[in-house]
Amino acid sequence: MAAVITLYPTVTPPSYHRIVSPTLKIPTDTRRPIPVGLLACQRDPLLRELETSIISCTISQPASFPSGKKGKKASAPASADQPTLEVILHDTVIFPEGGGQLSDTGIIKTADGRTWTVTQAKRHGGHAVHYVRADQAEDGLASLTPGANVTVSLGELDFDRRYDHMSMHTSQHLLSAVLENRLDIHTLSWSLTAAPAPSYVELARSMTTEEILAIQSEANKLVFEGRKVHVEVQEMNDKPQPAVPVLESGRAVGKGVPTDYTGGIMRTVIIDGVDRSPCCGTHLPTLHNLQLFIIPQTEALSRSATTSARLYFLAGPRLITYLTSTHSQLTAAAATLSCGAPQVPDRIGQVVDERKRAEKRVDDLEFELAKHVAGDVWQEMKSSEATLFVKHVHRTDDSVNPLGFLSAITTAFANIIPAEQPFVLVFSSSPSSQTSASASVLLVFGSDEKYVKLAGDLLKGKLNVKGGGKGTRWSGKFTGVWREGREDTVVSEVLQGVSI
Repeated sequence: MAAVITLYPTVTPPSYHRIVSPTLKIPTDTRRPIPVGLLACQRDPLLRELETSIISCTISQPASFPSGKKGKKASAPASADQPTLEVILHDTVIFPEGGGQLSDTGIIKTADGRTWTVTQAKRHGGHAVHYVRADQAEDGLASLTPGANVTVSLGELDFDRRYDHMSMHTSQHLLSAVLENRLDIHTLSWSLTAAPAPSYVELARSMTTEEILAIQSEANKLVFEGRKVHVEVQEMNDKPQPAVPVLESGRAVGKGVPTDYTGGIMRTVIIDGVDRSPCCGTHLPTLHNLQLFIIPQTEALSRSATTSARLYFLAGPRLITYLTSTHSQLTAAAATLSCGAPQVPDRIGQVVDERKRAEKRVDDLEFELAKHVAGDVWQEMKSSEATLFVKHVHRTDDSVNPLGFLSAITTAFANIIPAEQPFVLVFSSSPSSQTSASASVLLVFGSDEKYVKLAGDLLKGKLNVKGGGKGTRWSGKFTGVWREGREDTVVSEVLQGVSI
């Protein structure tokens, strides 16, 4: 696969972070933590390293860390033998999860030269809490002491992750704004999925392909114009915050401040001339390089009282990765099909048609073969003088549905045998290559359901076959290696037990 190289902007413009309240100041007292809303990662989203100090460090209960699973809530518990410390810094470049954006990961370096891994950061009330991995809790507490000066930073992979999150988050604001401004479609929620999967917005209704393409075109016009993005912050007054809009269905549209936030900062992200939304997340200072691709279909979701739809999108480095991966897959498919990339869809269509015709030929041949097998059994039965005719037929079959062929034999047999003839037949089938985990199928077919049930019960008891049935048919599965001189003998004993 080709390498994906992303060139990041290096400097955040001074005009990006704007304090619009005359009384709001960024705390300079290093004994107090700067509240979420004014953190360095929010003031300067491209800043990778910061000198700061420790406010507190405590032993945490087992915390949750990102697991790589799909969804913003996916997490896995810390291992019991590796303690986690909760560290609050005066300021930080590590973003605590919020606004639908996942937490950053990063590094804290202490004055003694040691490096501590920050597995995630979370907002507790109005403070950013860093979850730090330590080999020994006492060792961590001794090094990460309150008042100590430290360097908090984003490593190369940490910043790649942050930049991906920022790209998708800013693109989500753009997408939701264009949807609302152009089509009056509200965004109910959004999900920043784990890379490289597309993220999605959940909408109040589905969209047509034409609508999706129009929204994509409109959004990318704003991207090509390079619309600026900036943040305005002010003190949150004591007045109740505006209620989150609610649709006729009762579903909240959701542009509000979390009810548990106690930082006292109102933060608004503005895309020039496009959107103003309250948000605590990190955002790029411009729409440049954020070409948006919307997957041209929606996924309908039905709930008890409402119906909504998910619209998937990609942007920034994630889009480049997606295009690179898609191209590699297309090239590999073209090589397999011995054609050029543009001819892959037509060639796949031909292969599918040929497969359908081949399957039809196989079905026809199996039907003919089933009639021949049934005819052979019928000829043997006609020459038998037994009051109750019993017979076991075993086959080797590597098809996907061997039980289906055995059923075809019983159907063909039922069409030729007189109704008054009593019989019990056992058909079995095993794959050509067997292991202890291999599955063989059995089908019992008889003229009287009491004989069929008796045979099934005996197979369960003698061969540990798992199965069941109703009426004159019973089917089951045997797990293990089927041997002619062993399992076949047991089936013969079962049929002798039925015929007594």
